[in-house]
Amino acid sequence: MGRGKDTVRMQTGRSRAPARHRHMADPLHLADKLRGAAKGRGAGPPLPSALKAHNSSLARYRVAPYRTGMSIDQIILFSLFGAVFGMLLWGRFRYDIVAFSALMAAVMLGVVPSSDAFSGFGHPATLVVALVLVVSAGLVRSGAVFLITRTLVDASRSLGSHIALMGAIGGVLSAFMNNVAALALLMPVDVQTARKAGRNPGLSLMPLSFATILGGMVTLIGTPPNIIIATIREDSLGEPFKMFDFAPVGGIAAIAGLTFVALVGWRLIPARADDATGPENLSNYIAELTVPDDSKLIGKRLAELEEDAEKADVAIIGLIRDGERRYGRARSTVLRGGDALVLEATPDALDEFRAALGLDVADAKRTEKLNAAGDGVEIIEVVVTDASRLIGRTAAAVGLSWRHSTVLMGILRKGKQFTEQIRKTPVQAGDILLLLVPRDTGPDVTKWLGALPLAERGLAVTSDEKVWLAIGLFAGAVAAASVGLLYLPVALGLVVIAYVLSKIVPLSELYTHIEWPVIVLLGSMIPLGAALESSGGTELIAGWLVALTTGMPAWAVLTVLMVVTMSLSDVLNNTATTIVAAPVGIQMAQTLGVSPDPFLMAVAVAASSAFLTPIGHKNNTLILGPGGYHFGDYWRIGLPLEIIVVAVSIPAILVFWPL
Repeated sequence: MGRGKDTVRMQTGRSRAPARHRHMADPLHLADKLRGAAKGRGAGPPLPSALKAHNSSLARYRVAPYRTGMSIDQIILFSLFGAVFGMLLWGRFRYDIVAFSALMAAVMLGVVPSSDAFSGFGHPATLVVALVLVVSAGLVRSGAVFLITRTLVDASRSLGSHIALMGAIGGVLSAFMNNVAALALLMPVDVQTARKAGRNPGLSLMPLSFATILGGMVTLIGTPPNIIIATIREDSLGEPFKMFDFAPVGGIAAIAGLTFVALVGWRLIPARADDATGPENLSNYIAELTVPDDSKLIGKRLAELEEDAEKADVAIIGLIRDGERRYGRARSTVLRGGDALVLEATPDALDEFRAALGLDVADAKRTEKLNAAGDGVEIIEVVVTDASRLIGRTAAAVGLSWRHSTVLMGILRKGKQFTEQIRKTPVQAGDILLLLVPRDTGPDVTKWLGALPLAERGLAVTSDEKVWLAIGLFAGAVAAASVGLLYLPVALGLVVIAYVLSKIVPLSELYTHIEWPVIVLLGSMIPLGAALESSGGTELIAGWLVALTTGMPAWAVLTVLMVVTMSLSDVLNNTATTIVAAPVGIQMAQTLGVSPDPFLMAVAVAASSAFLTPIGHKNNTLILGPGGYHFGDYWRIGLPLEIIVVAVSIPAILVFWPL
C-alpha cells in the first residue's frame, strides 16, 4: 500500500486528502466539506434545530461502517501514539518531554506539516489552561480561599461530615478554577484539620482529590477536557459548548460521586499509621501580631479570640502592652490599639489568623511603607549559622528594619525561652527566623545576615484587603463569558491583566504559577491529534468500535465509548485521552446518524474520571506522598466510583442531550 494513496471514502462519494496536504489550523479538524456545507447554509436555524436536522448535514458525511486498510500516515501516527502511551506508562521520562519528542518525530516523518508543528501552543485550549492557573493564584493571594475555608472547617466534625464539607468546597472551587490548583489550596487545610482531630490525613485526602476532579466536570473551565471538547464542537457544529452546558450531566455525576466518597468510599481506604508528617511541617514559630488602632477587636477580651485562633491552628500564649509582657492574666484583658499578641503557629496558620482578624505584623509602620513603596512583600525562612552577624544580638541592634526594610515576624527555637519582644530577643545559632522582606530581596537579605535559606515553601502574604476585588473581577469575567459577551480566553486574559495592575498577582510571579510541563504536553499533543484525525485515523477507530457494537442500540454504543475512554484516562493524561477520544465519538455519532452532543458529553465526563491509579490525574499524584498511599490503594475506592459515574451519567446524558 503506497503512502498517501489510501483515502477515506465518505458516503457522499468524496475522498479525503492525505494528512500532509491538509491544513490543520485547528487541533481536531473535522471534514472541511462538512464545515463548508455548514457555512453554505448561512446563519441557519438555532443550534437545537440544526441538530434535529442532522440527516441533512452530519448524516451526509457518515463514515463507512468499517475499513480494514491503513495508510502509511495512519501507521506512523498510531505507532507514535502507542510509543507515547507506553512511555507515559513506563514513567521513566517526564510527560512533556515524551509528548514534545513525539511531535518532533511526527514533523520529521512528514505526518505533521512544519507550518502546524507549534499551532497547539497558540490554541485557545492551551491559553485558557495557562490563564486559569494565574487566576487561581490570584484568588489564593487575595485571601478569597481563606474567606471560604476559615469559616467552614472544624476539626470537631465527624470524618464523614468533614469529607462531605471539604469535598463540597473543593468541588465548587474546582468548577471555576484549575482542579489541581483547587486541591493544592485545600490539601494543607485538610492535613491541618486531620492533625487537630488526631487522625491520619490519608483517610480524607483521597476523597478530597476525587471531589476536586468531580467538581471540574461541571463547567467549561473546570478541567482541560471540557475546554477541548468545547473547541471540537465549535469546529464541527459551528458553536462551542457554553460555560454551564456541562453542569446538568457533570453536576449529577459530581453529586453522586461525592455522596459515595463521603458515606462509603473513605471506609475502603486502608488504615495506616500517619507516617507522612515530617518534622518541618510541625514547626511552630513564636511570633507577634499587633492590633491596629482602628481594629474591630478593640474593646474585646483576649479570650474572645480563642475560637478564631483554634480554627487557624494558632496558640495565643501572651499579650504585650507598653513593652510589658502579660501571661496568665492576659485572657481577661480588654484589647487596645497597639497591643501585640504573642502567638505560636506555623507560617501559613499565622498568615491565616492575621488575615482573618485584620491584624498587623509587629512593625506595622514599616510594613505599611513596604507595601506602599514597591511590588509588595513576601515571607522567607532563614537558618542562623555560627558565622551570622546576628549571633547574640537582636534584630533591632543590627538595624534589620532600617538597613534592609525587613521585619522579623517570628523565631523558631528548640528551647523556646523568650522573655522579651521578638525584635529584642537575642538570636542564637540554629534559630530559624521568619522574615517579611520586600519582594525579590530575600537572597540579598539572607546573604547580609550570614544565614542560610530554608528550603522553599512557597510562603506568601495574603493581600486580604483585595479579596472582594479579586472575587468581583473573576465573577464578572465568568458571567461575561457565560452570556457570550466575551470570548473566554479574552475574559480570563483581562482578569490576569487586572490582577497584575492591582498587584493581586505580582508581575515577578506572573509566569511562575503556570505549569509549563502541562502547557508543553497540551501544545504538543494538539497537532498530533489533528494529524490523527485528518489522516482518517479517528474514523478508523470509530469503525472498529462501531463494528464491536454492531446491533447494539445507540445508548449501548455510548456506554462502550464512555467505558473505553475512562479506561484510557486511568493510565494516560486526560488531555491526551480527550484529543483522541472526542473525534472518535463524533465519527461514531455520524456513523449511527445521531447527534454528536451526547457522545461529546460522554467523552468529557469519562476523560475526567481517572480514579484507579495515581498516574491518571495530577491530583491523585499530589496526594500520593502526603496521604501515605500505595499504588494499589486507589482502585479500592476508585473502581466503584467509576461504576457509579457511568451508571448516573448515561441516563443524564440521554435526558439532557438526547440522541
